[in-house]
Amino acid sequence: MKKFLCSVLLCGMAALPAISQGGGAAQTPPPATPTDPLATFVKGSFKQISTNLIGSAEQMPEENFSMKLGTTPEVRTFAAMIGHVINANYFFCSQAKGEAAPKTPDYERDATAQSKDSLVKGMHAAIDYCASAYDSLTDATAMQMVTTQGPNGPGRPQLRVAILIRNVGHNNEEYGNLVGYFRTKNLVPPSTAAAASGGRRGN
Repeated sequence: MKKFLCSVLLCGMAALPAISQGGGAAQTPPPATPTDPLATFVKGSFKQISTNLIGSAEQMPEENFSMKLGTTPEVRTFAAMIGHVINANYFFCSQAKGEAAPKTPDYERDATAQSKDSLVKGMHAAIDYCASAYDSLTDATAMQMVTTQGPNGPGRPQLRVAILIRNVGHNNEEYGNLVGYFRTKNLVPPSTAAAASGGRRGN
């Protein structure tokens, strides 16, 4: 009997560290502080909108690339909209890298670069170019000042993360415009298709 009681007491004492002082429930360790939370958020935002932009170029039928929303001369065709996004990603991400933008076709204005095949390849290349700027981002490098490069030489220093956030914001703004082209043709935008497959609400 004494051996039995000793065994029970020893087992109980061994279990004490796993019992909370408040109510007897096992304690849950506090969540770990995420590493580089700012950089992680910016990277995730870029990745999400990039998926929608690539999907827009890939999923729109080629015959719709010449369509416009309305007759106002300033309104871009779908092809020019995709081209504008490609150009802008090179612009913002080269600034974030502190280097001159790569020499590429003017996808927005050069009609010879506005076939679906050219724009799909151009979008992938622009996103890949930007990805290196986002993937290498840490909270420390996000807060660094970089000297932007323009056609007339170095510009004013800017916060690296501010440039990358502006790129994400511009991408989201232009994707919102691209959604209108899909809806006009009774097509499902990429974000809506992805949301439907995951049970979420899209554009």
